[in-house]
Amino acid sequence: MNTPVAVEVLSAADAAPAQQRAAGALRSLGLGVGDRVAFCLPSSSALLCAVLGALRTGVVPVMLNATLTMVERTALIADAEPGLVITEPEQLAALDGGPPVDLERYPLSRPMHYTSGTTGRSKGVWSGIWDAATAEAAFTDEADLWSFGPDDVHLVCSPMYHSVSIRFAGGTLLRGGTVVILSRFDAHVASDALGGRYGPVPTTTFIAPSSLGRLLAAASPGDLDGDAQKRAVRFDSLRLLVHAGSPCPPAVKHAAMERVGPGVVWEFYGSTEGQFTVCSTEEWVARPGTVGRARPGRTLSVDGDGTIWCVAPPFARFEYWRDEAKTDGAWRDGAFTVGDLGRLDDGGYLYIDGRRDDLIISGGVNVYPAEVEGVLGDVPGVAEVAVFGLPDDRWGQRVCAAVVPSSPTDPTQADHLVETVRAHAVDRLAGYKRPKQYVVLDALPRTATGKVQRNSIPGLVTSG
Repeated sequence: MNTPVAVEVLSAADAAPAQQRAAGALRSLGLGVGDRVAFCLPSSSALLCAVLGALRTGVVPVMLNATLTMVERTALIADAEPGLVITEPEQLAALDGGPPVDLERYPLSRPMHYTSGTTGRSKGVWSGIWDAATAEAAFTDEADLWSFGPDDVHLVCSPMYHSVSIRFAGGTLLRGGTVVILSRFDAHVASDALGGRYGPVPTTTFIAPSSLGRLLAAASPGDLDGDAQKRAVRFDSLRLLVHAGSPCPPAVKHAAMERVGPGVVWEFYGSTEGQFTVCSTEEWVARPGTVGRARPGRTLSVDGDGTIWCVAPPFARFEYWRDEAKTDGAWRDGAFTVGDLGRLDDGGYLYIDGRRDDLIISGGVNVYPAEVEGVLGDVPGVAEVAVFGLPDDRWGQRVCAAVVPSSPTDPTQADHLVETVRAHAVDRLAGYKRPKQYVVLDALPRTATGKVQRNSIPGLVTSG
């Protein structure tokens, strides 16, 4: 049973001293420039202030998904080697008692987030520590693009272990605005927040397409009255509604556009590693399916294999934490790639044709088949596993797995093997990574060279 959704309102005036206290607490615990502090908690005003306070003194937050299992969390913490690990609300609350310290005007780094890939081993995306000029350039790149200002009220719908949540919320606060924070997404609570039930009426929000669809489908907000109910149903208060993270179904996008004023719905294409494009309502209507053109200061290209490359500003340089080979593979002549495939039209508008590493995007969260396969392949009686995505009305895609037994099985044995694999996944994989559907196959489909034909597996699924 889900815990109730907490809703907090945080102004710039209240956030500033809280950031100073959190930064002072981290310093008193011995953390300095370049050190890391790991957070594995739901979204909250205290978490946001601790993250910003750390960044503004050069301490780098490592943002871990709060739904990770202990096995997953332990592995990432061991890799990041943080000087402090905060996984309990009481630990986070204690940071608010620290002695206030002076802060830099802008964050001196980005939080480190973990991403994965073909090897199945998660890798930290590390931006290093910036000087003051670079920090200002990085901050204004985001804040100016979305015109964050003191009159803005930003509704935080996505978890703070998603990189965009800290960027948008932090940009709003450091420009003098206010944020309304949901501890987790709930469509009805978000709708009420847009109606002003919790105080200030939001002017901006970021929301993943799967959550946006649920918000649009939510019933009108109960006991709100008059103008408040109209705002919540119509989203009339918003000057900016941004989505990204997975393809947005056209029907959902059109429905969102009908609930807001002209030009309010925007999207961008980006990744944990960096940002590529931005796309306005008008551009998308004129070119359905595009994810927009290069963001300011960036240049896009597509090589002969269809791989998308982005020449980025100096502040957008990143490396994979302690993985020189992976870093070298991501960069070429000042441009980086995350392996996605696409095409550019004559106007420079980008269209995504394929995602990296057979990536599955479920509820706006990336799931990497190789990581899941590595876990499920350890189950006794399993010879091979192939993880793939199937369309899902609620989540965009759902995670599925094809299992090949080590020896021939009858239907009863196959069912038992599936239940064994399910139980194994519960102990070792966060809920969003666990397959929701299984199929037992005699063999995986392969090409003539032996490569698994993952795209062929959905056609073989006859049960789940």
